[in-house]
Amino acid sequence: MHVRDKVRTAQVDETRGQVFIAERRFAEAESVARIAAASFEKSGRQCFLADALIYQGIALARLHQTERAQFTFQKAIEVAHRAGALNRAGLAALTMMEEMDQLPSEILSAAFEQAREWLATCQSQDIKRRFEAAGKKLALELGGRIKSEGAADILFNKQYHLPEEVLKFERALIKNTLAKVNGSVTYAAKLLGVSHQRLAYILETRHKDLINERTPVRRRARKDH
Repeated sequence: MHVRDKVRTAQVDETRGQVFIAERRFAEAESVARIAAASFEKSGRQCFLADALIYQGIALARLHQTERAQFTFQKAIEVAHRAGALNRAGLAALTMMEEMDQLPSEILSAAFEQAREWLATCQSQDIKRRFEAAGKKLALELGGRIKSEGAADILFNKQYHLPEEVLKFERALIKNTLAKVNGSVTYAAKLLGVSHQRLAYILETRHKDLINERTPVRRRARKDH
């Protein structure tokens, strides 16, 4: 298929994804948006890719696949920013704030600040209303989190056992990374900067409880001589 035809097909898939979201068919929306994003990425259409990633992120967020949704939104922001499409980057950041309720505080704050900067010249009244609502959400989220955690506990110095904390951090990082890449050890290893074999060894020796988080190991068929 010609590249132009592939792009047109991907645009149709993206439109289908929007329709599926409106119809609350989120699994189907995620699937077609992911396919469209892959086509746009291969063809180098960065702005189209950012749009498709936004819709994929919306679908993932509504499917409660939190880690993958955040990863996808942040990829949309990176792609749009790299392409110089700051309005799209701002829209991706704003949409991430709207769709996700469990963003880390620093990500939530950064998304708001960057969306405010990148959408500063936007004249759309709808975007302005959405941004105002996002600002209120930011204030409520940050205020609520400090109260729930306990202000005194935040101020007190805590004692740590370094080896245990390193293992906890390593486990959380691997678990979140596997969730972002749908369990693929190959892609997780690339994001973590280690070899496939090294990550597999860490899972099998230090974090056996995470083995179910990865995709099943494919055994190569033995060749008969």
